[in-house]
Amino acid sequence: MHAQAVYRPQRDITGPAFSAWFKLLATLFSLALIGYVISFMLRHPSLPDGAQLFLWAAIAVILLYWRDFLRATLTINAAGIRQTGWLVQQVSWDDVRGAKLIGLARLGWLLPPRLAVRTGTGFHTFNCGSPDLFSELQRISLAYQLKT
Repeated sequence: MHAQAVYRPQRDITGPAFSAWFKLLATLFSLALIGYVISFMLRHPSLPDGAQLFLWAAIAVILLYWRDFLRATLTINAAGIRQTGWLVQQVSWDDVRGAKLIGLARLGWLLPPRLAVRTGTGFHTFNCGSPDLFSELQRISLAYQLKT
């Protein structure tokens, strides 16, 4: 079945890929992890240069991932679904074979449901950080009714 016949968004919508609450938790976790690494280096000043370099590189990677996590967006438009971040995920409507909202029932307040999209070559998951995006993900899920 041609995917355009199954679903077409009523309007283009772009918003945060993660909720403010989830970003706050990620920020606290990232800062705690960085703080731990720095305190470890201060407690062990005699670490070899290679180990210190590795730990500084780990802090840099955490900061890069954290920055992209905070800036990640989800866009739903006539072309398909696109989520930015450290890695950009993009799926065209022509490639969608099924879609389903997945999540943890008791932890929805912490980890909102994500949209799992099945294509001809695999699965992609898309997060949403706003009620408008979540409503659109629900419409997509209903339109495709992923069969497992």
